[in-house]
Amino acid sequence: MPLEDVPRSFAGREFAARELELIREVVASCEGLSRAELAKTVCELLGWRRRNGSLKGLECRQYLEQLAACGYLCLPAKRRRRPPGSSIRVPKTREGEAGALVEGSVEEFGPVVVQEVGEVRDRELFRELVGRYHYRGYTVAYGAQLCYLVFVSQPQRRVVGCLRFSSPAWRMSARDRWIGWDESARSRNLQRVVNNSRFLLLPWVRIRNLASRVLSQSARQVVVDWRVRYGVEPVLLETLVDAQRFSGTCYRAANWIEVGETTGRGRMDRAHERHGVLPKKVLIYPLCRDAARRLRES
Repeated sequence: MPLEDVPRSFAGREFAARELELIREVVASCEGLSRAELAKTVCELLGWRRRNGSLKGLECRQYLEQLAACGYLCLPAKRRRRPPGSSIRVPKTREGEAGALVEGSVEEFGPVVVQEVGEVRDRELFRELVGRYHYRGYTVAYGAQLCYLVFVSQPQRRVVGCLRFSSPAWRMSARDRWIGWDESARSRNLQRVVNNSRFLLLPWVRIRNLASRVLSQSARQVVVDWRVRYGVEPVLLETLVDAQRFSGTCYRAANWIEVGETTGRGRMDRAHERHGVLPKKVLIYPLCRDAARRLRES
């Protein structure tokens, strides 16, 4: 269907041509997400929210179905919704079995390659490795996401880790204080912050300085890939480190900055319902020198 024939108004909102193109790109590229998950992703990227800050997920889903009905895009079949943050049973295959110990310095195994997950086989391997070897397992990401497999090249190419970047936490006091933004600026610019929601080096991989090398490379790469996929240029990365398990040394070695701790509510707890979650260290990585100013003012 020609773009000029696509309905551009829904529930009181007008959609620009570039927004319609982004919607179609998200639906086409986020294979495996349900209709509800696609709607939330689109809402996050377009900032389509109610006055209280909640996403207009229902309205967005209805609009996506209208676009599908007129032939502008193709939606997945309706299915029972799997809530974001829920755990998924992962397969156990031969490819995901523990390997022989790999140790040495990162220079011995380079170059290190951080490769975006695209093929079905790679997506399944990513889910399996994170599900089996990350202490938090594999869960459905909130909003937008990019997943990566990490490879070393010597003496042969092999997978040594996984990374996932996803939509940012709705509120984090330590991060928000560092930025210094008000509600209006946060609402406009939140999607220019990207969350490093998973980072895994496989348990049998003990390569010195590999973690900081991967973090440095992925920080450069995600800026390009996120802009291509979602049409948004990130200016700040964030992550949470469980201090009871990890010190965050590799993040600091890659020049991430610790700015405080979470409040113990959970990263997406907009309704103040999840108390008792253990506080975690909040680390950030500015992707440009004036990241805070750009998040406050743009």
